[in-house]
Amino acid sequence: MNEQLNSEDLVEETLGGNAKSLESLLKSNQDFIYNVCRSMFLNPMDAEDSTQEILIKIVSNLSKYDRTRAKFSTWLYRITVNHVLSAKKQKLEELTGDFESFGKDLDKIPNEDFQKEELSRPETKLLIDEARIGCSMGMLLCLDRNQRVVFVLGEVMKVSHKEAAEILEISPDNYRQRLSRARKDLFNFMENQCGLINKKNSCRCEKKAIGFMKAGWVDKNNLKFASDHLKKIRETVERQDCTEDEFSSKGYDEIYDNNPYYETPRIVLEKILSRLEPEFIKIE
Repeated sequence: MNEQLNSEDLVEETLGGNAKSLESLLKSNQDFIYNVCRSMFLNPMDAEDSTQEILIKIVSNLSKYDRTRAKFSTWLYRITVNHVLSAKKQKLEELTGDFESFGKDLDKIPNEDFQKEELSRPETKLLIDEARIGCSMGMLLCLDRNQRVVFVLGEVMKVSHKEAAEILEISPDNYRQRLSRARKDLFNFMENQCGLINKKNSCRCEKKAIGFMKAGWVDKNNLKFASDHLKKIRETVERQDCTEDEFSSKGYDEIYDNNPYYETPRIVLEKILSRLEPEFIKIE
């Protein structure tokens, strides 16, 4: 609650002409936006561009925010969701397709084992983590955007059902139904494909990492997802109410808890502030 009041106070101070308050307001909310964009589009550069566009929309519409109608976070999240739903289709979305084609692409990647001594090396563990995160995030692209954004809000970003429903402007029951369908589609695929979920499946991150590198899916010199200094989702966002079903009881929904929570690249905010100064107060 204090954070929410803080954001609302920062809005008032920003509209009163305080440039530092604007910077603080954007900085305190940009990571949520960036992580939603990473989950929706996968490609870091696409996420950076989308985050910048969303932040500009927020600044441009700041004077229209009415604290009597919605919390600032709800208002900001709604702008974020509307943007990612309406944005043009990104390259990785075009390439990924549906679950069936994604599964066939995974099957084409041969299983290869690292040498025993390599498995204990930190750099190898990072490569395996890169394969795991990239694959689990790639699965999200198999959901259509409407399903994906529901899943990202509820299962990745841990937004409560009540607030997620407000963001999407639907009833909580409708939201829970949409989330349940998205989870079922995703976790059914994982049940039949992923060795992390079902030990009977042959597809395992440590066996696919070498093949992913050969196929160009993983670049050991430019890791997009894994890093030994990144925070995890479970360390950063609080788990809210969840949809109870056969998948949650098996712990499938926890697989995304171990994915990274990314810090927004500094260049994103720097570009926005440089565009706004010195006349940032001319917000309409």
